[in-house]
Amino acid sequence: MPTLLDFRRRIRSVKNTQQITRAMKFVAAARLRRAQEAALAARPYAKELVRVLRSTISRIAEPQHPLLSRRPEGRVLALVLTGERGLAGAFNTNILRKANEFSRANKSRKLSVIPVGKKGRDSLRKAGFNLIGEYVNVLARVEFGTVREISNLVTDLYAKGEIDSVYIIFSEFKTVMSANLTVEKLLPVDPAQVVEGSEGASASGQVDYIYEQPEEQLLDRLLPRYVESQVQRAMLESSAAEHAARMTAMESATKNAGDVIEALTLHMNKVRQAAITKEIIEIVSGATSTA
Repeated sequence: MPTLLDFRRRIRSVKNTQQITRAMKFVAAARLRRAQEAALAARPYAKELVRVLRSTISRIAEPQHPLLSRRPEGRVLALVLTGERGLAGAFNTNILRKANEFSRANKSRKLSVIPVGKKGRDSLRKAGFNLIGEYVNVLARVEFGTVREISNLVTDLYAKGEIDSVYIIFSEFKTVMSANLTVEKLLPVDPAQVVEGSEGASASGQVDYIYEQPEEQLLDRLLPRYVESQVQRAMLESSAAEHAARMTAMESATKNAGDVIEALTLHMNKVRQAAITKEIIEIVSGATSTA
C-alpha cells in the first residue's frame, strides 16, 4: 500500500506537470493570437487578387495558360500540412488520417506527396509514401519566401506535365474549439470557379478595371500569384489551427492534472486518518491492558 511519502511525491510530480502544461497553454494562446492576426492581414490581398483575376478571365473568350490546362488525373500531387511538434491533441492524427483516406481514394493513380511540417514528414515517410519534397520548421512563422518556393515547385511540375493535378490537405481554422479538415484542388485552376467568385464574393462586388497591358499578359502574372495566395492562406490557417489545438489540449491537461491532484490528496488524507486512528487505538489498548 502506498505510504504518505509516496502520495506526497506523486502530488508534487503532478503539480510540476500542471505548471508546465499551464505555461504551454499560455504560450500557445500567444502564438494563436499572432497567427490569427497574420491570417486576417492576408485576407484583403487574397480577396482583391481573386477579384482582379475574375475580371481578367471574364474579358478573355478562351483563356489559355499552362495552369488552366486540364488533363486526365493519372499523376496526383498532394500537399499535406501538419504540425511541427506534438502535444496538440488529435490535430496531426486527423490530418494524417485524411491524407490516408485521400490516398485510398486515389489508389488507381500515381500519388506523390509534399509534406509541410515535421510530424507529417516523419509519418508519411514511415508509411511509404512517395515524397518528392519536404518542408519542415516553416509553419511556426509563415514566411512569403517559403510560400513562393512551394508554389513555384508545384506550378513548375504542373506546367512541365510531370503531374496532372495538385491537391492541398490542411486543417482550416474555424474557432478555438473546432477546425475543418479540408481537401482543396489547387491545380489546375478552374476558370468557371474563379469567375463565379470565390471567398463568398458576389457579382455585385465586381470592379470594371482599366488595364494598360493585354488581358493575356496579365493572366500570365496573376495565375501564379493566385496559387501563391492559396498556399499562403492554407499555411496560415493550418498554423492557427495547430496553435488552437495545442492550447485546447494543454488546457484539458491542466484540468486533468488538477483532478488527479484532488483525488490523490483525498486518498492521502484517508491514509493519514487511518494511520492516526490506528495509533490512537494502539495507545488506548495499551493503556487499558496496563490498568
